[in-house]
Amino acid sequence: MKYEITSEAHPQCPSLRRIRALRDIPRFGVRAGELGGYIETANNLAQIGDAWVSGDARVYGDARVYGNAQVYGNALVCGDARVYGNALVCGNAQVYGNALVCGDARVYGNAQVYGNALVCGDARVYGNALVCGDARVYGNAQVKEVNITATRSDGYTFLLTRDRKTKRCVIIAGCRYFTFAEARKHWRKTRGGTKLGDETFAILRYFAERAKKVNGWRQ
Repeated sequence: MKYEITSEAHPQCPSLRRIRALRDIPRFGVRAGELGGYIETANNLAQIGDAWVSGDARVYGDARVYGNAQVYGNALVCGDARVYGNALVCGNAQVYGNALVCGDARVYGNAQVYGNALVCGDARVYGNALVCGDARVYGNAQVKEVNITATRSDGYTFLLTRDRKTKRCVIIAGCRYFTFAEARKHWRKTRGGTKLGDETFAILRYFAERAKKVNGWRQ
């Protein structure tokens, strides 16, 4: 057993109880006997692996934290959300609905990930970012201060994000990354002069306006 559920209830959510470590978890600097965060049932936090909930973080509903994931600070994970792998959710971040956060992904600050959204790989979602709907954020993508509600057209999901290395905005269309210049060139060639092309370029114009409102984002 990795932890036990104590009788200490959360002050605003009486159905949640604080946990206590029954063994050391060196990965997170946790010692046996140390108090952790709050969960609703033992299903919310796996007993195997090093996954941990600490601080005033809350995990409840049918949400699960497992693997080597960590949830701490004032973070909230609920609904049917899953946080696993080496993922980290902290600060005032919220992950809920059917959202998945996995791999080495980080969700922090005041960010929210919900709906059927997926954040994985080395992706970072932070600040006041919202990632929702069917959005997919992965690889080295970095999302800050922008609402990424996935937009669908002709079976594709389009979303705006930023490459962590180049700091440039990129459009993810289906499974391909485009800069704004690449997207314009590609869509003119493949969809120019069609109704579908008009719709696609309207999405591009919307993303361009969104990018202008975010400090430090370059097209």
